[in-house]
Amino acid sequence: MVVLKLFWKKWNLKALGLTEWLCLSAAFSGLLLMARVLVTGELTYLFLPWNLFLAFIPLYITNRMQQDIRLLERKWLFFVLLGIWLLFIPNSFYIITDLFHLTHIDSAPKWFDLLLIFSFAWNGLILGILSVRKMELFASLQFGKPVSHLFVFVVMWLSAFGIYIGRFLRFNSWDVLTNPFSLMSEIGEMILQPVTHGFAWGMTVCYAAFMSLLYFTVGKMKE
Repeated sequence: MVVLKLFWKKWNLKALGLTEWLCLSAAFSGLLLMARVLVTGELTYLFLPWNLFLAFIPLYITNRMQQDIRLLERKWLFFVLLGIWLLFIPNSFYIITDLFHLTHIDSAPKWFDLLLIFSFAWNGLILGILSVRKMELFASLQFGKPVSHLFVFVVMWLSAFGIYIGRFLRFNSWDVLTNPFSLMSEIGEMILQPVTHGFAWGMTVCYAAFMSLLYFTVGKMKE
Protein backbone atom coordinates (compact mmCIF):
# COMPACT_ATOMS: atom_id res chain seq x y z
CA MET A 1 0.00 0.00 0.00
CA VAL A 2 2.84 2.38 0.85
CA VAL A 3 4.43 1.71 -2.54
CA LEU A 4 1.11 2.35 -4.30
CA LYS A 5 0.61 5.61 -2.42
CA LEU A 6 4.11 6.78 -3.33
CA PHE A 7 3.52 5.81 -6.97
CA TRP A 8 0.20 7.66 -7.05
CA LYS A 9 1.73 10.73 -5.44
CA LYS A 10 4.58 10.85 -7.94
CA TRP A 11 2.57 9.76 -10.98
CA ASN A 12 -0.88 11.22 -10.46
CA LEU A 13 -2.81 9.67 -13.35
CA LYS A 14 -5.43 12.41 -13.20
CA ALA A 15 -2.71 15.00 -13.77
CA LEU A 16 -1.46 13.36 -16.96
CA GLY A 17 -2.24 15.24 -20.16
CA LEU A 18 -3.36 13.85 -23.49
CA THR A 19 0.19 13.65 -24.82
CA GLU A 20 1.31 11.58 -21.84
CA TRP A 21 -1.62 9.18 -22.24
CA LEU A 22 -0.86 8.78 -25.94
CA CYS A 23 2.76 7.98 -25.11
CA LEU A 24 1.70 5.46 -22.46
CA SER A 25 -0.70 3.82 -24.90
CA ALA A 26 1.99 3.59 -27.59
CA ALA A 27 4.48 2.25 -25.03
CA PHE A 28 1.98 -0.45 -24.01
CA SER A 29 1.68 -1.53 -27.64
CA GLY A 30 5.45 -1.58 -27.92
CA LEU A 31 5.80 -3.73 -24.81
CA LEU A 32 3.26 -6.22 -26.16
CA LEU A 33 5.19 -6.47 -29.41
CA MET A 34 8.51 -6.85 -27.59
CA ALA A 35 7.07 -9.61 -25.40
CA ARG A 36 5.83 -11.48 -28.47
CA VAL A 37 9.20 -11.26 -30.19
CA LEU A 38 11.03 -12.48 -27.07
CA VAL A 39 8.66 -15.40 -26.43
CA THR A 40 8.12 -16.64 -30.00
CA GLY A 41 11.36 -15.47 -31.61
CA GLU A 42 9.31 -14.21 -34.57
CA LEU A 43 9.49 -10.79 -36.19
CA THR A 44 6.06 -11.16 -37.79
CA TYR A 45 4.47 -7.98 -36.48
CA LEU A 46 7.42 -5.61 -36.73
CA PHE A 47 5.52 -3.71 -39.41
CA LEU A 48 3.12 -2.39 -36.75
CA PRO A 49 5.47 0.29 -35.30
CA TRP A 50 6.11 1.54 -38.85
CA ASN A 51 2.38 1.77 -39.51
CA LEU A 52 1.93 3.64 -36.23
CA PHE A 53 4.72 6.04 -37.19
CA LEU A 54 2.91 6.76 -40.47
CA ALA A 55 -0.28 7.29 -38.47
CA PHE A 56 1.50 9.95 -36.40
CA ILE A 57 2.55 12.08 -39.39
CA PRO A 58 -0.90 13.74 -39.94
CA LEU A 59 -1.06 14.73 -36.26
CA TYR A 60 2.45 16.14 -36.48
CA ILE A 61 1.38 18.27 -39.44
CA THR A 62 -1.72 19.63 -37.68
CA ASN A 63 0.28 20.28 -34.50
CA ARG A 64 2.78 22.34 -36.49
CA MET A 65 -0.07 24.28 -38.10
CA GLN A 66 -1.55 24.92 -34.66
CA GLN A 67 1.78 26.16 -33.29
CA ASP A 68 2.57 28.48 -36.20
CA ILE A 69 -0.36 30.73 -37.13
CA ARG A 70 1.48 31.87 -40.27
CA LEU A 71 0.84 28.45 -41.79
CA LEU A 72 -2.89 29.20 -41.60
CA GLU A 73 -2.75 32.85 -42.65
CA ARG A 74 -1.09 32.10 -45.99
CA LYS A 75 -3.77 30.29 -47.95
CA TRP A 76 -1.45 28.80 -50.53
CA LEU A 77 0.67 27.29 -47.76
CA PHE A 78 -2.45 26.04 -45.99
CA PHE A 79 -3.58 24.22 -49.13
CA VAL A 80 -0.12 22.70 -49.65
CA LEU A 81 -0.10 21.35 -46.09
CA LEU A 82 -3.70 20.20 -46.48
CA GLY A 83 -2.73 18.25 -49.59
CA ILE A 84 0.19 16.56 -47.83
CA TRP A 85 -2.03 15.85 -44.83
CA LEU A 86 -4.68 14.23 -47.05
CA LEU A 87 -2.04 11.89 -48.47
CA PHE A 88 -1.10 10.63 -45.01
CA ILE A 89 -4.35 10.70 -43.01
CA PRO A 90 -5.53 7.29 -44.36
CA ASN A 91 -2.52 5.74 -42.60
CA SER A 92 -4.04 6.65 -39.23
CA PHE A 93 -7.08 4.47 -39.89
CA TYR A 94 -5.32 1.86 -42.04
CA ILE A 95 -4.06 -0.16 -39.05
CA ILE A 96 -7.61 -1.43 -38.50
CA THR A 97 -7.06 -3.74 -41.45
CA ASP A 98 -3.97 -5.27 -39.86
CA LEU A 99 -6.47 -7.40 -37.95
CA PHE A 100 -6.60 -9.45 -41.16
CA HIS A 101 -3.30 -11.03 -40.12
CA LEU A 102 -4.98 -12.87 -37.25
CA THR A 103 -6.13 -15.66 -39.55
CA HIS A 104 -2.63 -16.58 -40.72
CA ILE A 105 -0.48 -16.96 -37.59
CA ASP A 106 -0.82 -19.50 -34.76
CA SER A 107 2.51 -19.20 -32.93
CA ALA A 108 0.96 -17.08 -30.15
CA PRO A 109 -2.47 -17.21 -28.46
CA LYS A 110 -5.16 -15.58 -30.59
CA TRP A 111 -6.25 -13.38 -27.68
CA PHE A 112 -2.72 -11.97 -27.38
CA ASP A 113 -2.34 -11.24 -31.08
CA LEU A 114 -5.81 -9.68 -31.09
CA LEU A 115 -4.83 -7.41 -28.20
CA LEU A 116 -1.49 -6.60 -29.83
CA ILE A 117 -2.91 -5.57 -33.19
CA PHE A 118 -5.96 -3.86 -31.72
CA SER A 119 -3.77 -1.78 -29.39
CA PHE A 120 -1.81 -0.48 -32.38
CA ALA A 121 -5.06 0.07 -34.31
CA TRP A 122 -6.52 1.94 -31.34
CA ASN A 123 -3.52 4.25 -31.20
CA GLY A 124 -3.80 4.89 -34.92
CA LEU A 125 -7.51 5.67 -34.63
CA ILE A 126 -6.95 8.11 -31.77
CA LEU A 127 -4.12 9.85 -33.63
CA GLY A 128 -6.33 10.09 -36.72
CA ILE A 129 -9.35 11.43 -34.82
CA LEU A 130 -7.23 14.08 -33.06
CA SER A 131 -5.66 15.14 -36.34
CA VAL A 132 -8.99 15.34 -38.19
CA ARG A 133 -10.45 17.32 -35.28
CA LYS A 134 -7.70 19.91 -35.58
CA MET A 135 -7.94 20.09 -39.36
CA GLU A 136 -11.71 20.49 -39.05
CA LEU A 137 -11.08 23.52 -36.83
CA PHE A 138 -8.65 24.96 -39.38
CA ALA A 139 -11.19 24.38 -42.17
CA SER A 140 -13.83 26.13 -40.06
CA LEU A 141 -11.56 29.15 -39.67
CA GLN A 142 -10.83 29.21 -43.40
CA PHE A 143 -14.25 28.44 -44.89
CA GLY A 144 -16.86 28.51 -42.10
CA LYS A 145 -18.46 25.84 -39.91
CA PRO A 146 -20.92 24.32 -42.45
CA VAL A 147 -18.07 23.65 -44.86
CA SER A 148 -15.95 22.14 -42.08
CA HIS A 149 -18.64 19.51 -41.36
CA LEU A 150 -18.75 18.58 -45.05
CA PHE A 151 -14.96 18.54 -44.99
CA VAL A 152 -14.99 15.80 -42.33
CA PHE A 153 -17.20 13.52 -44.43
CA VAL A 154 -14.98 14.06 -47.47
CA VAL A 155 -11.88 13.25 -45.42
CA MET A 156 -13.44 10.06 -44.07
CA TRP A 157 -14.49 8.98 -47.56
CA LEU A 158 -11.03 9.67 -48.98
CA SER A 159 -9.43 7.88 -46.03
CA ALA A 160 -11.61 4.82 -46.55
CA PHE A 161 -10.75 4.84 -50.25
CA GLY A 162 -7.08 5.19 -49.33
CA ILE A 163 -7.35 2.20 -47.00
CA TYR A 164 -8.64 0.07 -49.86
CA ILE A 165 -5.87 1.28 -52.17
CA GLY A 166 -3.23 0.57 -49.55
CA ARG A 167 -4.51 -2.80 -48.38
CA PHE A 168 -5.57 -4.42 -51.65
CA LEU A 169 -3.72 -2.52 -54.38
CA ARG A 170 -0.60 -2.12 -52.21
CA PHE A 171 0.00 1.55 -52.97
CA ASN A 172 1.57 3.89 -50.39
CA SER A 173 1.24 7.62 -49.74
CA TRP A 174 4.51 8.35 -51.54
CA ASP A 175 3.36 6.54 -54.69
CA VAL A 176 1.70 9.84 -55.60
CA LEU A 177 5.24 11.01 -56.39
CA THR A 178 7.09 7.78 -57.21
CA ASN A 179 4.42 5.88 -59.14
CA PRO A 180 1.70 8.39 -60.06
CA PHE A 181 0.67 6.92 -63.42
CA SER A 182 -0.06 3.42 -62.13
CA LEU A 183 -1.91 4.87 -59.16
CA MET A 184 -4.06 7.18 -61.28
CA SER A 185 -4.71 4.38 -63.76
CA GLU A 186 -6.09 2.13 -61.01
CA ILE A 187 -8.20 4.93 -59.51
CA GLY A 188 -9.48 5.99 -62.92
CA GLU A 189 -10.56 2.43 -63.72
CA MET A 190 -12.48 2.17 -60.44
CA ILE A 191 -14.25 5.47 -61.10
CA LEU A 192 -15.08 4.72 -64.73
CA GLN A 193 -16.20 1.13 -64.03
CA PRO A 194 -17.82 1.24 -60.57
CA VAL A 195 -19.99 -1.83 -61.16
CA THR A 196 -17.02 -4.11 -61.81
CA HIS A 197 -15.32 -2.75 -58.68
CA GLY A 198 -18.20 -3.29 -56.29
CA PHE A 199 -15.90 -4.79 -53.66
CA ALA A 200 -13.77 -1.63 -53.59
CA TRP A 201 -16.71 0.75 -53.35
CA GLY A 202 -18.53 -1.44 -50.84
CA MET A 203 -15.52 -1.41 -48.54
CA THR A 204 -15.05 2.33 -49.04
CA VAL A 205 -18.66 3.13 -48.13
CA CYS A 206 -18.68 0.84 -45.08
CA TYR A 207 -15.37 2.08 -43.71
CA ALA A 208 -16.24 5.73 -44.37
CA ALA A 209 -19.53 5.28 -42.49
CA PHE A 210 -17.81 3.52 -39.58
CA MET A 211 -15.05 6.12 -39.26
CA SER A 212 -17.56 9.00 -39.48
CA LEU A 213 -19.71 7.44 -36.75
CA LEU A 214 -16.64 6.88 -34.60
CA TYR A 215 -15.38 10.42 -35.14
CA PHE A 216 -18.63 12.19 -34.30
CA THR A 217 -19.37 9.86 -31.38
CA VAL A 218 -16.00 10.61 -29.80
CA GLY A 219 -16.61 14.31 -30.44
CA LYS A 220 -19.92 14.17 -28.58
CA MET A 221 -18.29 12.53 -25.57
CA LYS A 222 -16.64 15.85 -24.73
CA GLU A 223 -19.98 17.61 -24.45
